[in-house]
Amino acid sequence: MRYSLLSLAANALRGHAGWRPAWRDAAPKAAYDAVVVGGGGHGLATAYYLARNHGLADVAVLEKGWIGSGNAGRNTTIIRSNYLLPGNSAFYELSMRLWEGLEADLNYNAMVSQRGVLNLFHSDAQRDAAVRRGNAMRLEGIDAELLSADEVRRALPFLNFDDARFPIRGGLRQRRGGTARHDAVVWGYARAASERGVDIVQNCEVTGILRDPAGAVAGVETSRGTIRAGKVGVAVAGHSSRVAAMAGLRLPIESHVLQAFVSEAIKPLLDTVVTFGAGHFYISQSDKGGLVFGGDIDGYNSYAQRGNLPTVEDVCEGGMALMPALGRVRVLRSWGGIMDMSMDGSPIIDATPVPGLFLNAGWCYGGFKATPASGHCFARLIATGTPEPAAAAYRLDRFLRGATIDEKGQGAQANLH
Repeated sequence: MRYSLLSLAANALRGHAGWRPAWRDAAPKAAYDAVVVGGGGHGLATAYYLARNHGLADVAVLEKGWIGSGNAGRNTTIIRSNYLLPGNSAFYELSMRLWEGLEADLNYNAMVSQRGVLNLFHSDAQRDAAVRRGNAMRLEGIDAELLSADEVRRALPFLNFDDARFPIRGGLRQRRGGTARHDAVVWGYARAASERGVDIVQNCEVTGILRDPAGAVAGVETSRGTIRAGKVGVAVAGHSSRVAAMAGLRLPIESHVLQAFVSEAIKPLLDTVVTFGAGHFYISQSDKGGLVFGGDIDGYNSYAQRGNLPTVEDVCEGGMALMPALGRVRVLRSWGGIMDMSMDGSPIIDATPVPGLFLNAGWCYGGFKATPASGHCFARLIATGTPEPAAAAYRLDRFLRGATIDEKGQGAQANLH
């Protein structure tokens, strides 16, 4: 069924009794050409592009919970491509271009809103860094705009300009950045992949990696039985190290909790995404009126989808320093996602030393915004064995070669965030 005004009107006349489930809740088959482990945005996007771009429809996506139960529904929905380093800028710009056509491609309302992303700076040194980043972006064909303090004040007069400990000197804006509805993105990819023949198998936890006598991948062991496949792609975010260990691999990744928060609904106030340059704090307003914000990872390793109070305090302090009016708003709820923090803060999309096993991991803070390009590039790698040029720098062996992509100098070290 194709979604349209006509189908909406026709189903309204039938009391909306004619809608089919968005995707098939498939039972696993004994064998597939390829298996994607992880039913989040990256795994589902990979399966969709395997079918759409490479004609590989005999694919299963295995999700240990339900679709959207992991990080895909536990983030702050920001999309952007305002990166500095060549290894990142081309990739995230590819993702931005895919975001811009995503709803038409999937025939699904993912609520992509290009409301802009504004990174504030608070010192001369930060201004120089913003100018450098903006110039690098424009050299790559990415939009960037440097704003003065007065221009920021006219756009966002409720920020703390008058008695701030960290005065706002200006900001770097990417107008094409913005937000998207995180769970709608997952549902849209699930529906589109299912329509192309991909089996989406929920409540199916991978418990082992099968190997043939030569050491190559032969399939996976799951909580719903053995599934044979000549190619296995792993896209499980914070559980990457655990799944890779089943194949005898040790990854340069640590798992940390990243908390996010949403306030009670208020009248429209914030029409863009704002980040605080003097601390790690970012905020936007959802279409339902809640202020959505977050900050640093928690400073310890964890697989729990919840965080601790010191980080809550730190995030709220950053928000109050930037926008004192936040003190009048009640926090409605918080949640935590399990982040796969790589050692240089950049992702990994590569074949592993185990033939037939492919890895998509290390997304740190950038997982949601990367969803379309991640699936696009990972699908090409699985289908053809060759990397997409935009993701060519995301090799697993870059740490051995000293070719790290150290965008912010942070990586997995919580004390540097």
